[in-house]
Amino acid sequence: MKFKLVPVLVATLLVTACNGDSAIDGAKKIPNRFGNVVNALDDFSPGSTGDSSNARGLKPNEVRVTMEVPANVAPQAEATRRNLKIVVPDRVAVYQTDYTLREDLGTVAYTSTTDDDGNIILTFENGVPVGPDVVIEASYQGVTFKALAADSDRDVKVNPFSHYLVEQGLGGYDAIDFQTVMNCVDNSRCLNRYVWGTVADQVHDFEIDIASNASVASALASLNARADFKAYVEAMAAYALLGQGTSDSIRASSADYNSVFLGLELGQTFREPSAFGAGQWGVRTAQEEQLTDAGSAYLYPALTLTSFEAFNINVTSLATDIPYDRQALIHGVDGTGGQTFFSRSSDVWERNSHSSAPGAATLTPPLQEQQIDPARLLAGRSLYQSITGRDSSRINGWTRNPYHLDAFTSVPADDSSGPDRVLASYFSAGKAIALEDNAGKLKRQDTLENHYLSVFELHLQRSDAFDFSAVADSSYNVIYLAPRFGDVIDPVVFETGHGTWDTGPSDGEQLTATVDLNHFQLARAASGLVRAETGSQNNTWNLANRLSRVSQDDKHIGRLSLFETRRGTTFGPPDMGQGAATPDGSLMAFNLNNSYLGDGLVVAAKTTTAPLATNARYRVQGAIVAMTNDSNTLYQINNGVLELDGGDGTNGASFTADSFRIQHEIPENAVSTPESQQWDATFTVNQAQDGNITLTGTELTLHGFYTGTGDQIFLTLQNAAEAQPQTGLLIATLIPDQD
Repeated sequence: MKFKLVPVLVATLLVTACNGDSAIDGAKKIPNRFGNVVNALDDFSPGSTGDSSNARGLKPNEVRVTMEVPANVAPQAEATRRNLKIVVPDRVAVYQTDYTLREDLGTVAYTSTTDDDGNIILTFENGVPVGPDVVIEASYQGVTFKALAADSDRDVKVNPFSHYLVEQGLGGYDAIDFQTVMNCVDNSRCLNRYVWGTVADQVHDFEIDIASNASVASALASLNARADFKAYVEAMAAYALLGQGTSDSIRASSADYNSVFLGLELGQTFREPSAFGAGQWGVRTAQEEQLTDAGSAYLYPALTLTSFEAFNINVTSLATDIPYDRQALIHGVDGTGGQTFFSRSSDVWERNSHSSAPGAATLTPPLQEQQIDPARLLAGRSLYQSITGRDSSRINGWTRNPYHLDAFTSVPADDSSGPDRVLASYFSAGKAIALEDNAGKLKRQDTLENHYLSVFELHLQRSDAFDFSAVADSSYNVIYLAPRFGDVIDPVVFETGHGTWDTGPSDGEQLTATVDLNHFQLARAASGLVRAETGSQNNTWNLANRLSRVSQDDKHIGRLSLFETRRGTTFGPPDMGQGAATPDGSLMAFNLNNSYLGDGLVVAAKTTTAPLATNARYRVQGAIVAMTNDSNTLYQINNGVLELDGGDGTNGASFTADSFRIQHEIPENAVSTPESQQWDATFTVNQAQDGNITLTGTELTLHGFYTGTGDQIFLTLQNAAEAQPQTGLLIATLIPDQD
């Protein structure tokens, strides 16, 4: 994206400010405790994000400042999350800055006081800043950290995370970038003026432990080495550069979506002494949840997307609520060095929830000369914590890291309707934490799991009364990804497949359908040896129009049952899985649940004779799994680009991407934190007449299909290379060109 050079501000605000010394002196006389202020270590709350909010009692123009330092800096201080300690700073300063991070660009009108618990309260005369140009700097025992004053919840944590955001996020701008951001900040109608407040708050939701002996430099280095955290800050800094023209262009009205969700995880478990520190595969699939014993109310996996105008600002808000079940396979080594496997089915885990906090997002505008372009939905998203086993001997707290959302949305059918699909894949790390009930408050104890999760979310617009004939008598292209865990002979199998799916005429609210598939399997035997193999299959995948109980009424809202022979009861599970279709039936997606394929994801779209978009660039997201005899690896493709060469897409294609790599070294029982790995490949392209597409490279082969308009491509990946066989699923969606 190109920006015009705007003259840099030549005047700064010169207002006398209180230096805060007297307030800090007063705070030092108060015992080192913060009794009435929430410490996230002592109060793990579901329905909140990982970072506690101490905004209670603050006036609109006030912020609370809490300094957190590595443990060795203040060994006796109050402990909090991420191996940090809470201290009363020796000094607090507030000043204006720019991309150079200079401290002499101007003072800020504020006063400083101390509340009854020893916390520093800053009162800004002209209101709490919303841009990145005001920095709060706190020092303790020679250690200095910075934070942005614009933190959206007004609970400003000054610690290594906030310092990294200032140094690497704001500090990564040049003069043009900074002026672009400030032009938006100074425009009350520019929605993206609030991005810095969002990211300043969300960096504190990351569950990344800081070493006890960390210096400022080593703490920043450790955060920079976390590929997911680094990429999040970079993406949000780039997101903030989108100006008024973007945030004023809102094309989606209110809409509800049925959600199909797959979480593919590789992590490390510390739950069981016999497998302490072992690696762990996991798969999470969306579920309908019965809320009452009588079955009078159900919760369905859903996204709500709303556009509205508030205070003369066009806002797009979204929130998700996705109940899920989990399957897991512990993979460790025994006393002789042999590989061992322990299956943990969904019966072991209480049903959980993967839900995002409501928040604003930006829809990119179409090109003026091509108003039919799809949009991309951009946002920084925080995920809620959840609790399982609340009444058991071990209470589990689940916390998840934020992520940058870059989702595809289709072109709305008309001005009064929203897009019929929202498609995304992203990465989120997190933890499972043992909780101790202390007088009704849940205090964090030991870490039970570190998990690293690749997520697929396909949100398909709900129908008022879904017409089942929309999916009858049709030909679909189909792909799937299905992990299977726990078999005695092959404890771990990842299977991907592609092919065609033909549906028959509807018989009431169900129909018979057949699939012809080619599949690729990546399997690990009980001995630990890995193999890759291909095959084909023909089967019956039947469909039923699934009733949903909404506000005591039973309706067809676009949810479908997928089954071989057992459709199940009205609200019961079929033998393969559940999913949804767009209102016109052009796209379907399903969660496989305890099927003959395992648990996983199916995506299908009606065949098409339309060509792919010419000279198109596609955003690529998705997950890739790799195994060797001594390792397991999970890759999340982040910010990938697939570029088709030539006007008809038949000449070739290039693929470049960064990825987050999680690696489990089996003999060492070691699982790495996310590291960055680049992908660079070229392909020849074979485009069939029915929308099927094959991209063939030196080692990688991608099989799949594109949709009727050519703006979405769904692909399975296979690599049978002996050194490290791989498989996976990728979603490539059109990037609207913004020159």
